Amino acid sequence: MTDLRTLFYAASDLAGRSFADIAQQHGLHVPADLRRHKGWVGQLLETALGATAGSQALQDFPELGVELKTIPLDARGKPLETTFVCTTPLIDIAGLTWENSSVRNKLQCVLWVPIDGRRDVPLAERTVGTAFLWQPNNDEERLLRNDWQEHMDKIALGEVEQITAHQGEVMQLRPKAANSRVLTEAIGPNGERIETLPRGFYLKTSFTWHIIQRTFACYDSP
Repeated sequence: MTDLRTLFYAASDLAGRSFADIAQQHGLHVPADLRRHKGWVGQLLETALGATAGSQALQDFPELGVELKTIPLDARGKPLETTFVCTTPLIDIAGLTWENSSVRNKLQCVLWVPIDGRRDVPLAERTVGTAFLWQPNNDEERLLRNDWQEHMDKIALGEVEQITAHQGEVMQLRPKAANSRVLTEAIGPNGERIETLPRGFYLKTSFTWHIIQRTFACYDSP
């Protein structure tokens, strides 16, 4: 994409289109469901919009400084699941700050693409919603920074295995691995190297619902 306006218009043009329609246009096969194809919808939209980062630890559109995130919604328009941000460094974290963190880099400008997440609707028939751009305001960045700092402090103190998904006001830290045999190095309680499951940062659904409310000025009905 050459500029932000072109990217936004391209994403907006996907609104109302089914996954089957978009997949056919790009020569892709629609799986029966997402149980063995987690991430397929995100890959579909990356292809449709020409994302260039692939699996690199970059924004999806590094030339524009924009990250692409899909957000599955229920029938009421509420997020159905947490949103993965990025993997978490567990060693060699001296000198790492919020300002140079991958979390801040990924979330400085996000192109959100809502999608129909209703499991009773066949995957091929589900549709894309209205895309929107978001940048965290001062209060949102403060909340993200506080959670990031709390989690990273625990990692530095060798307490990574004591962190639970309940911690963090807007962003949680939890294991991210294909299976329990995938391990990585981390700092242990006595400063030693230990093996543990990889971790990832995830935005909580309450926070992404807040983002939707702020963007579209919608609120729960009484």
